[in-house]
Amino acid sequence: ELEEVIYMAQPKGYEVKGKEDMVCRLHKSLYGLKQSPRQWYIRFDTFILKQGFHRNSYDACVYWKQSQKGTYIYLLL
Repeated sequence: ELEEVIYMAQPKGYEVKGKEDMVCRLHKSLYGLKQSPRQWYIRFDTFILKQGFHRNSYDACVYWKQSQKGTYIYLLL
C-alpha cells in the first residue's frame, strides 16, 4: 500500500484513445517504483513483528525471537 499519492503516465500500448494526455493514479506499489523497497520493508516489518520477533535496536535489518526452549532465532534481512 502507498502512503502518498503517486501518478504515472499511461503505459505504452495501454493508452486510452482520446485521453492520451491523462495519467494513472497508483493505489499499490509497482516493481521498479522508487518507493517499492521502502513499502516492501514496512509491510515485512509489520508482519514479522506480529509473529513475535523483535527488531534489533542497533540494526533495523536484524530480528530475533526467543523460543520456548530458551534458544534464539535470528533473522537477518
